Amino acid sequence: MDLTEAVAGATTVVATGARTQWEVGGPVPIGTDVRAPGGIVRYEPADMTVTVGAGTSFAQLDAVLAEHGQQCPLDPRNLDATVGGIIACGLSGARRLRHGPTRDQVLEVRVVTADGRMVKGGGPTVKNVTGYDLPRLFTGSFGTLGVLSQVTLRCRPRAPHAQWFVTDEPHALYRASTMLWAGDRVHVLLEGAADDIAAAGLTPAAAPAFPDGPCRGRISVAPGAIRALAVDLRDVAWLAELGVGTVHVAAPDTAGLVAARKAAHAQGGWMLREAGDDGADGFGRPLPNLAVMQRIKAAFDPTGKFSPGRLPL
Repeated sequence: MDLTEAVAGATTVVATGARTQWEVGGPVPIGTDVRAPGGIVRYEPADMTVTVGAGTSFAQLDAVLAEHGQQCPLDPRNLDATVGGIIACGLSGARRLRHGPTRDQVLEVRVVTADGRMVKGGGPTVKNVTGYDLPRLFTGSFGTLGVLSQVTLRCRPRAPHAQWFVTDEPHALYRASTMLWAGDRVHVLLEGAADDIAAAGLTPAAAPAFPDGPCRGRISVAPGAIRALAVDLRDVAWLAELGVGTVHVAAPDTAGLVAARKAAHAQGGWMLREAGDDGADGFGRPLPNLAVMQRIKAAFDPTGKFSPGRLPL
């Protein structure tokens, strides 16, 4: 049975990848598991685009692109994550400061609808502007609107050299790929020609470890609010992406995650739960665009077939 037949014949559908981000957002939905095909469908190095089955692991994609000196900076924490899963969860990688969010990497999607049709949105070219922007709509949709089957991604040149440093003056590093701060000196990743990187005159260092534990979350605040937020993050391990406003947190128990969510709200932000449970839904507060999301959900999935309960709709 192919993917369209499986979706059309099921009462409830849960798109399943490598389950590396299985707890992100709302509760894990229950339904018929379906898996998108994997593999490289088409790769045009000269056009800097690649089309893959949504079930393709990031590790496989990255290895193919590396052979041609290219990359797609999705940057999942776990390289086994599937391309479809990364896009569905909409979690941008740590190099967002330089390369932009996940949605900027997606050019075209092919999606299976609730009635088993395969539809296409976007186009396989970098400057495509035709039609409705379905690629951005499905990025971060958590499998609630349809099942991603195939995606076309924007490729970028792979830097010949990359190195981590520490510094006390991150504001002067306009070409950094990421700047990570945990309350002391700032860890900076520079990418480019080795001579140019060496000319920055910074102190080499190992890459910082992202917080880990049974309870994890990802806080989003205005970039300028990070220092004020850090004052209230006393009960969790945390690592902030400067210039972006994302703060990764981890705690050994529910209480730490509850405190982190409260601190995020106090700074006008919010927290997406990635693992564990803090007694709230995955988002912790009403979604500001809830009414729009409900209308979109009703249009794409009128019977509530896809990932029921995954988003607080």
